[in-house]
Amino acid sequence: MAFVQFSKVSLAFGDRDILKSVSLNLAAGSKAALAGANGAGKSTLMKVIAGKMAADSGDRAVQKGTRVSYLPQSGIVHQGRTLREEAELAYSEIIKLLEDMEALGRELEKAADGDSRTTGLVAEHHRIQEEIENSGYYRREASISMILTGLGFSLSDMERQVEEFSGGWQMRIALAKMLLENPDILLLDEPTNYLDIEARAWLESWLQSYTGGYLLVSHDRFFLDTTVNEVFELFQGDLKRYAGNYTSYERIREVELESLLKRYEAQQEEIAKTEALIRRFRYKASKAAFAQELIKRLDKIERIEIPESLKKISITFPPPPHSGRVALTLESIGKSYGERQILSGIDLTLESGEKFLVVGRNGAGKTTLLRIIAGQDQAFSGTVKYGAGISAGYFSQDAAETLTGSQTVLDYMEAEAPTYLIPKVRDMLGAFLFRGDDVFKALTVLSGGEKSRLALLRMLLKPMNLLILDEPTNHLDLQSKDILLGCLKAFTGTVIFVSHDRGFMEALSTKTLELRAGKPHRLFYGDYRYYLDRVASEGDGTGHEENNRQAQQSLDTNTGSDSIAANNDTSGIISTNSANTGIAEKLPSSILVKAGAPPILSAAERREQEKQRQSQVRRLERQEAEILARIERLEKERSALEAELARPEVYSSGEKAKAVKAKLDQTTAAIDTGNREWEEKAAELAALRNPQHE
Repeated sequence: MAFVQFSKVSLAFGDRDILKSVSLNLAAGSKAALAGANGAGKSTLMKVIAGKMAADSGDRAVQKGTRVSYLPQSGIVHQGRTLREEAELAYSEIIKLLEDMEALGRELEKAADGDSRTTGLVAEHHRIQEEIENSGYYRREASISMILTGLGFSLSDMERQVEEFSGGWQMRIALAKMLLENPDILLLDEPTNYLDIEARAWLESWLQSYTGGYLLVSHDRFFLDTTVNEVFELFQGDLKRYAGNYTSYERIREVELESLLKRYEAQQEEIAKTEALIRRFRYKASKAAFAQELIKRLDKIERIEIPESLKKISITFPPPPHSGRVALTLESIGKSYGERQILSGIDLTLESGEKFLVVGRNGAGKTTLLRIIAGQDQAFSGTVKYGAGISAGYFSQDAAETLTGSQTVLDYMEAEAPTYLIPKVRDMLGAFLFRGDDVFKALTVLSGGEKSRLALLRMLLKPMNLLILDEPTNHLDLQSKDILLGCLKAFTGTVIFVSHDRGFMEALSTKTLELRAGKPHRLFYGDYRYYLDRVASEGDGTGHEENNRQAQQSLDTNTGSDSIAANNDTSGIISTNSANTGIAEKLPSSILVKAGAPPILSAAERREQEKQRQSQVRRLERQEAEILARIERLEKERSALEAELARPEVYSSGEKAKAVKAKLDQTTAAIDTGNREWEEKAAELAALRNPQHE
């Protein structure tokens, strides 16, 4: 079995320990995420695993023949070829094998009868031939088209020069080449940063059917939940494994961190009391010995350290100015680029306080519509009318380009902030990942992602009641996304936004506009989840494969939930175009009762039903605890076996290595079985703890 294995690997930058005696095993079938705060060293660990960076100490073992591919966050640029030719380079190793096979064929032709080398040459020729066939080389045209189109390229892009593509698309090309290589182990550092929701959905599906192993870094919860079954967290140089998907990891980690914070606070209180006693007695002759004893005791305390990322940050933005009931009216909005019609006949009225999501495939006109609403694009037909008292702010990735100069981040934001918010600027910067000395960086040295975060924060500091946000979650980690989401949900003004983050879209949106290139747009009176459910239930063949797939996932995992019913009388869908404006198909709540709905229960029957439910919950909780205890014991056994396998006297001996590897495989299989059992119990528990009511 192909694998990459670490044992007691350490790495330091100066006096800072990035990795402290870290052990890790990735094998075919591993579906893992790497978690940790910004700056924890995730990218560094990825490079060490890939062999791109050397560790200070420890052992790294790679099974012979194991192919490891690593995709960094950014920085890959292609040039000098067409897209198709660049994709073909993924098979460069296979082309070498073809050359080797041809050379062997020539040797076999020359070999005389009875030549002792013939058997070996034939065996090697056969081995190479099998490797080429298994690589998919002879099916490469279909694979190249499938992967490139899955990642968002069109068939017309195939003959374009690669240098014509922007930075995000350059990274998609690099990802496509890696997937075409079909390595044994994939290391993907933030692949979702440059993928839209359609491409993310396609990559989710590809990874779910992938037979090799992979380790992912991503800030998209939904993506991680659908692709991983274990999470490794890098925390203050230590690496710890958690069984289950990302949401499971977060739930367990939250309990652990609460305990850590309580111990930290208790220790800080003890330290403060001890220091107060020292200050009180150290200069009194009669108490000098006592003070010295306290100082020694203080020096012996092993300090609990809390990273900046764990410190609770609570921030608020300026309240929006008062406005009228109607925030925005669009009348017959249209937009064309030459003969290509992007938007047509959009009529829309938004009331104050709505959180309005715009969705659609690449090229459908989402960013174009937001630019028109924000007044950034004047070359359109139709009318945009702001309501009374509306003050709008617009954020896009281009906003970062205006941030230049020698001012520090802190000075710049204090100059931009209202006077009463200046004392809170440091906390706000921390929430947007400017922590510690980062606030003293000059604007000129900031990266594109840092400038983007700063531009978003700058806009949010202004008192506005209409926020127009194009991809606001790009370059934010999960904690920062949660902080932004909380602020926007509490914001009483109107938000119009585009995002590729599934969780963010579902949590914030209250109404959804679907743009469809060349087809009528549609307005859904519900959030993004409701929109997906409607598209899935319609089966309308509109080409939204990703929406249908995600909606079906949602329905499969939430049977009994009826998002249409949740919207009651407001649920409905409006289809509009220039020739057919304002025709609405409304679904009254009276028709939303499901056929075969259960009868209404009496109070006594409901109490008995609840009693039985609670009994089942307690039984499942006991079973869950037993399974988790078994998994924990097996995890310790696996760690011990991995350490044993990494010892030189073991891996250098074929028999010893084989015996330990067999035990390791058995233990890993038992852990996988335990994880499946735990997931089943967890799902049963979740269903019982959150009963669905019709």
